[in-house]
Amino acid sequence: MTKVNYILPVALLFSGAVTAASENPWYAGARLGGTYYNDLSSNMLDANTLDKNDVGGGVFLGYNFVPWFALETGYTYLGKMGPAEIENMGSIKQQGMDLVGKFTWNASDSLDIFAKAGAFYYKADGQDQLSAYDDSGVAATAGLGLEYFLTKNISTRLEYQFYNELELQDAGMNSSWNTHFYGLSLVYGWGAPAPVVVQDAPMAEPEPEPMVEPEPEPEPVVLPAMVKVEPLTVELPFAFDSDELPQEYLDQLAPIAEHLIEYPEAELFVIGHTDSRGPEAYNQKLSEERAALIGEYLAAKFNIDKSRIVEEGRGELEPRATNDTDEGRALNRRVSVYTPGLEVQNK
Repeated sequence: MTKVNYILPVALLFSGAVTAASENPWYAGARLGGTYYNDLSSNMLDANTLDKNDVGGGVFLGYNFVPWFALETGYTYLGKMGPAEIENMGSIKQQGMDLVGKFTWNASDSLDIFAKAGAFYYKADGQDQLSAYDDSGVAATAGLGLEYFLTKNISTRLEYQFYNELELQDAGMNSSWNTHFYGLSLVYGWGAPAPVVVQDAPMAEPEPEPMVEPEPEPEPVVLPAMVKVEPLTVELPFAFDSDELPQEYLDQLAPIAEHLIEYPEAELFVIGHTDSRGPEAYNQKLSEERAALIGEYLAAKFNIDKSRIVEEGRGELEPRATNDTDEGRALNRRVSVYTPGLEVQNK
């Protein structure tokens, strides 16, 4: 199987990712580095004369399901293994497709530590005097690395990946070995577009008082006095990556609910927010879930018509404080519950 045969399915997946980039947290990248071979068992190659190092690399595509887990696939070239300083003696070229799960720990706003584990479908091809031999199979693979974010969309990785027991078992050839890859990667990730921010509806101006035509010896007309009702706001904090609130925080919504019950003309705006950790698309969805939680609670607990509640998610776009500290991120994980001021007739 040629390199083109491996790259083509990855290219098709890559083009699909570009199309879906406006909605899904896809990422793609390329890596380049060195390879090292050990634990050779072979009836035709001598481990003592083996050149144990070569150049490797590849391309990959991934999808972030949640901030700590992604699925990656891609093409990897692991170089040629063969005797050192013996020209045209024969070597074994290794290449294939990875499918791994990537598990990430967020060490800081810019640095992640990750581990990978999964399977590698490989093709081993004999070269020169070994050109009559080829084999394929599936091997286990695992790796570790660091990922540093240069910008929100671009990152670089320092990584190591182990490939266990690759083989060439074909008509008289009986070889197996382990392969180690180490190198650098450059990654580009797409985020969701900035959500449309719905501005608070302006308060309606009161209609002018109707003109009363004078009559002979009229009785004095007493017009109803207008009462100004002040706006109310409640800020509810959320834990990291959570869309749940303890009852003690939900109880703080009682004054807002009583206000809506007393003034049927009043509307309520529920705005969800997050800090900046994780993909922007995931944070946008999480902020919408937080707003929906509060809106559903008010409607169910206090029998408030959902048509009076405007729910929005603004993701990480409107922080109250810096996202560079734990304290600042805690202030940014919130839901703002707000009812505008209005004027009503005095009862």
